[in-house]
Amino acid sequence: MKTRIFSLSLIFAVCLILAVAQAVADDALYSNGPYNGTTNAWTINSGFSVSDSFTISQPSQITYIGGVFWLLPGDSLTSADISIGTTPFGSDVASYSALAPVEDVGLGTNQFGYVLRRIGWEPFPPIDGPCHIIYPCDLYLSFANANTPSGDPVYWDENSGPSTAYENELGSIPSESFTIFGTPVGTTPEPSSILLLGSGVIGLAGVLRRKLRP
Repeated sequence: MKTRIFSLSLIFAVCLILAVAQAVADDALYSNGPYNGTTNAWTINSGFSVSDSFTISQPSQITYIGGVFWLLPGDSLTSADISIGTTPFGSDVASYSALAPVEDVGLGTNQFGYVLRRIGWEPFPPIDGPCHIIYPCDLYLSFANANTPSGDPVYWDENSGPSTAYENELGSIPSESFTIFGTPVGTTPEPSSILLLGSGVIGLAGVLRRKLRP
């Protein structure tokens, strides 16, 4: 009996720890699917901007926004204007001017001669108030005024994912490749709290085991 109590408690604690590991690893708030890189892309500088919808299921702290972009060989994207709003091209949630990326990874060259690059930015503020505690919450991510040392165009890869997308002059267009990472806030226990609970369960099991000894 005493061995069984200890074993069940240990299994429960291990399950808690595994749940924490999964929660920490699985932090993609939204993905618009894999990049395409071969069909089309939309200009996000020279007066053009593109806005794509995304949905979050609960209040969240956005930690990373990344997408795939087409650049001419030798070019680099040094900064871009990024906004998040409750409407296309809106900025009532967050707005950043000339934000420099923290990630820039080459993905090869497509048949048109453009270099595909996965570029990412961080960090971003919690997304809560604009949704008025009604979830899931639909928002829009917009890129504009992308800068390169050469001044050449920058294009956001079209992948025709589930997002609804708009171009500032043409209106509705197929959507682009992007992923948003983050951490839910105010709705789930902190990993440290769960781990503390797990260690407490193990400790309690040890006490019970000692007390149950004949």
